[in-house]
Amino acid sequence: MPAVESAFDPKDMIFRHLGPTGLKVSVFSLGGWLTYGGTQKGDIVKECLQTAWDHGINFFDTAETYANGESEVEMGRALKELAWPRDEYVLSTKIFFGTGRKEPNTRGLSKKHVVEGLKSSLARLQQPYVDIVLAHRPDYATPMKEIVEGFTQCIRNLNLAYYWGTSEWSATQIMEATQIAERYNLIAPIAEQPQYNAFHRERFEVEYAPLFQQFQYGTTIWSPLASGLLTGKYNDGIPEDSRFATNKAFFESTIKELKTPEGQAKIEKVKKLTKVAQELGGNCTQLALAWAAKNPNVSTVILGATKTEQIIDNCKAVKLIEKLTPEVMQQIEEILQNKPSPPPTFGRDR
Repeated sequence: MPAVESAFDPKDMIFRHLGPTGLKVSVFSLGGWLTYGGTQKGDIVKECLQTAWDHGINFFDTAETYANGESEVEMGRALKELAWPRDEYVLSTKIFFGTGRKEPNTRGLSKKHVVEGLKSSLARLQQPYVDIVLAHRPDYATPMKEIVEGFTQCIRNLNLAYYWGTSEWSATQIMEATQIAERYNLIAPIAEQPQYNAFHRERFEVEYAPLFQQFQYGTTIWSPLASGLLTGKYNDGIPEDSRFATNKAFFESTIKELKTPEGQAKIEKVKKLTKVAQELGGNCTQLALAWAAKNPNVSTVILGATKTEQIIDNCKAVKLIEKLTPEVMQQIEEILQNKPSPPPTFGRDR
């Protein structure tokens, strides 16, 4: 028996530091939103996690609200059965929305829910701690100082997490939390989980730019495929096994948008991107994932998958990243025609 137990082989995966920390995460990761505990339960969850692991993924993401806690239950059961060494994988969950209970203190970011919500998440995950706990949304009803104190208590006093971060917070809110942490000797957030893809760029590339420059703020981006639009699967309608079909209520507005001139224009762009992907030896899905990962401010791109085949295909995007030369990136920009403009510097660039 070896002196040190190990199960992880990084293969050809790329790893990046999560923000200003020493923690390294795979550039592609696996999340449980809309899948595990919802449409997918049982052995398939374990099979998907194992497939991701076998392709060098070491970071897994979930949240208390995903399937009202069932995502944590399913992913926790899978992790326990897989029995990987705990120091070889990185796990995150998110606190804010609760799990559908009616008692008012079972959601939000009060110190009570931050602490007790995380304890409940850990019970469902069958874990003593998560590596990162994220504030799933900003809480306008709770003072920012209390929020920062709550996450600091989880890390410093209770050992329930090593780091904390944010999800869909504004740059101003993240800055406020960071300044409060510095002022009161509390622990500052280190990463944001925002939506980012080729069709959704403004907040990430413009609003968050000062956070990247000043704090090396990390990011664990979600919806890199624009909920599947960038895969090309919706070019000719909505397939029966797609997310738009299995989650019609959630994607109702998105489905309606596809029928508008703006939606049809996006589909035409996807068709052109597909040709670029083929020229590079990949498909549109892989190109969209590689494009997101090409941004140096992206720490990890969260994948969503209901089948192991999707994960295998997605992970091939690692090979495309290095093929995205400045010339190819410019070709993509000419197709997208949506590059956000940074604020004016009035000739005072550094």
